[in-house]
Formats: sequence, C-alpha cells, structure tokens
Amino acid sequence: MADRIELLPEPGTVHWGHFDAALAPVAEIAGGDTIVIHTVSGGRDDLPPAGSGMTVRPEHWRILDAVEPDMGPHIMTGPIAVRDAEPGDALRVEILDVALREDWGFNLIRPGAGALPDRFPDHRRIHLPIDRAAGTVLTPWGLEIPARPFFGVMGTAPAPELGRLTSIVPGAFGGNIDNKELTAGSVLYLPVWTEGALFSAGDGHAAQGDGEVCLTAVETGLTGTFRIDLVKRAGLAFPRAETPGHLITMGFDEDLDEAARTALIEMIGLITERTSLSEEEAYRLCSLAADLRVTQLVNRRKGIHAMLGRWALGTKPTP
Repeated sequence: MADRIELLPEPGTVHWGHFDAALAPVAEIAGGDTIVIHTVSGGRDDLPPAGSGMTVRPEHWRILDAVEPDMGPHIMTGPIAVRDAEPGDALRVEILDVALREDWGFNLIRPGAGALPDRFPDHRRIHLPIDRAAGTVLTPWGLEIPARPFFGVMGTAPAPELGRLTSIVPGAFGGNIDNKELTAGSVLYLPVWTEGALFSAGDGHAAQGDGEVCLTAVETGLTGTFRIDLVKRAGLAFPRAETPGHLITMGFDEDLDEAARTALIEMIGLITERTSLSEEEAYRLCSLAADLRVTQLVNRRKGIHAMLGRWALGTKPTP
C-alpha cells in the first residue's frame, strides 16, 4: 500500500538557491507514494513590513536565521529521494493539489533583470494581500487577480558531474521552469540524473502571466500534494508535462529561438512515440494544431513550451 508523508519547511528540510546531486535527502519515498510538501518564499528583505496585517510564519523566520542562500533566491523543500530511481529513469509527478499557504505575496523588479531592464532600472518591491478563502490576490491599484497557484521550481538533482547549479536557471533536470500550466491536475515528467532522483519543490506562485516579464510572479508559500511514480528506463532528455487537455514539451536556452526549437523537436518526438505519424507528418501537425508559448523571459535561459491538444492525437481530455 502506498504511503503518504508530509514535509514541513524547516532549517533541516530546505536548501536555498541551488540544486546539487551531493545534497543529502531529507526524506525517502517509494514509487507511488503521496507526499505533501509545504514551502516558503522570500528572503528577509522580501517579508511584509510590521503592521501590514500580513503574517510571517515562525518556520520562515527559523529558516532565515539558520540557512544561508547559495547561488540563487529560491527556498526549496527537499530533496526527496525516490527508492530505486537511477539515471535514465523519470519521475512521474502527479500534482494532485496546490493550495495557497500564506496571506501575502511579493513582486520584485530588480536592476538589470527582467525583460525590460533598460526601461525599469530601479529596485522596486510590492507586497500583495492574498485572500485564501476567495482565491484572489489584491494589487496596490485595486485589481483583484484570480489566484492560480503553482510551483515555479520543481526538479530533480542535476547529474553529479555538473556539481552545484544555481536555482535560477532551468535545465534538463527541471528546476526553475516557471510554467503556469503546472497547476493541480497536471503531471510533470522529470528525467532522473542521479541515484534517488532527489526531487525538490519551491518558488510558489499565486499568479503569473506567461513570460513572468518583470522578473517575478506573485511569490508566496504553497502547499503541494504530489503522487510520485517511477518510470524505469524512460530515456527523457527534457521535462515534459500533461494537463487534462494538453500535452506539453519544453525548451530552455539563452536564445529564445533555440528554446522554441528544442520544445518543437521534443513535441515532434512525443507525437511519433505515441502515434504512427512520421516526423514530417508530426512537424506538419505542430504547424496546424500546436501552440508555442513563452514560458518565461527572465531566468537567463528563457523558456518556450509547446502545447498540443489531446484531441490532435485522437485522445479525449482527462477528467
């Protein structure tokens, strides 16, 4: 019988700013187990001011007091080892639920970053109240944005020979994907590059537009419920995903054209794996029915994801 475990964010269960195959796992699960992962987001400067009415959890303070950021801004809960996972396998991460955990989030513009650094050169941070019961985020100019929470960062450890990598840059291991389609009900497939896979999640977003253009989304803490299965000898080169209505492939590169090229090649490969279509026919199908969308423009390696409706492969949307 599959187990269900829960992992809270504390100094001993998080890593801040990096992925590394040398990190010791903070928990171990078997394929098919369900894990509930709680996360926090934001360094000391990102916390809401005293008197704002927004609540900072005690464990967030404990992490800030005990853990130093290394290479990146993201506080990730994990890593979690998956028993019997080895290079060449893949994790099938079914995102059963994503819940808002905090009553606040923040959004940041940083000098030299974002999609328009020349037009917006000044450091600016705002805090946004989150109504968890209503599922809304309130902007300073009075607009209520519907919350659509997802984890910006979900990944396995990179290959050991790559050493420690910043959490900012997504890669073949996943990481800072920032794909807003990965909400509750979706499935993420992550290649395994080291023994145990070492899955981590963090960088909670209450809402984000495709592109994440000013650098950040509504950054906040989330609670995610995941069922993680092990796919032996999957042979994936890049992360893939599924939603109830779509199949998704991804590409990351400093050059947006190259990111698009990778996402497209991956989609052609997915189509030919699942159908009898030739590569040329799959290429034509992508031109007729697939959408190439900008995932994000701000993580050094930009992201493109290709989305193909399940109907195009003769399959019905999943409930």
